[in-house]
Amino acid sequence: MTHSLSTPSQTTDLDFEETAGEIEDRQSSPPFYEIATYPADFTLEVLESKWRAGEIYIPPFQRGYVWSQAQASKLIESFLVGLPVPSIFLYTQSSSERSMVVDGQQRLRTVFYFFEGYFGEADHRGLRPVFTLKGLHPSSPYANKSFSDLQEEDDAATRRLKNSVLRAFMIRQLNPNDDTSVFHVFERLNTGGTLLHNQEVRNAICSGPFNEMLHNCNLLPEWRIILGKASKDSRMRDVELILRFFALLHASEKYQKPMKDFMSKYMVTHRADNPSHILAYESEFTETMKIISSRLGEKPFHLYSGFNSSVYDSVAIAVAKHRDSIPADFEKRWETLSKSDKLRELVTGGTTDVDQVQARLTLVEQALFL
Repeated sequence: MTHSLSTPSQTTDLDFEETAGEIEDRQSSPPFYEIATYPADFTLEVLESKWRAGEIYIPPFQRGYVWSQAQASKLIESFLVGLPVPSIFLYTQSSSERSMVVDGQQRLRTVFYFFEGYFGEADHRGLRPVFTLKGLHPSSPYANKSFSDLQEEDDAATRRLKNSVLRAFMIRQLNPNDDTSVFHVFERLNTGGTLLHNQEVRNAICSGPFNEMLHNCNLLPEWRIILGKASKDSRMRDVELILRFFALLHASEKYQKPMKDFMSKYMVTHRADNPSHILAYESEFTETMKIISSRLGEKPFHLYSGFNSSVYDSVAIAVAKHRDSIPADFEKRWETLSKSDKLRELVTGGTTDVDQVQARLTLVEQALFL
């Protein structure tokens, strides 16, 4: 069977059917964690040293540097004249002891840029303006000064700036020892930009071979045909669907609501799996999607109003389990199942409830293969 993707719409993002169960799952409260939160006062010089050493880092999904030079200049002036500056939040990962910036990246980048001498990131020509303190009152002794100017003209001001203290609230998960609370920490504490999607956070927290494999799978042509979108989703929801496939396929017996935490725990557990396991996962997904694409065609899981995640996961898992014994009448079985009132009931209601997840997995496997 030959397929071609439909003409892309104005948005490249996936057209999901937002069921009440999926929305409730995303908005669910976090489980109980034992977390240590304590203040730590760092000098700016120490923070810059930790930044250069990679001990502090800003995850890639956070929005870029958006402050104007005037805004940034006022922050530097605040340090120079001893005015208070809002605290930052750092999450320390137990596996690496590195601290991730949860909130405060604009403040930190401003300090690091000023010490470096150049403002912001390079433009398309690779150029950056010299960071001079603009927008200050003309009477300020620091107006239009760069860090190198201070070093040359005012040793006391240079030392005062380096020794200025920025308070950081350090967050560390103590129990359970799996760092899964960081997903909720970002959700509650990150104050800048658009609310982060769970997979965007997982992409940074769980970097490694498993995460790379998920992104490789996301490029599979048959997968894009199934989704009905040639372009990747801007919020990584297509990558999350692949994670959902592996988590339910290999750990459905351990499933507990909410789905978002179940997937996060699974990814944390497997983020550093050995190469042979990673290759097996990728082969498993590839074979499954090729079967679905060739037998069911484009966008098979857009049954009602959009892509239904529950129809997808139950069919994909059933096919993965029986991919060596696809029945000759597979398409006919699917046509009957797709029109079933029982299927609709199980994939449009409380789709992340434990009983409903198990019921739809059983129903689909029996209808298609038994």
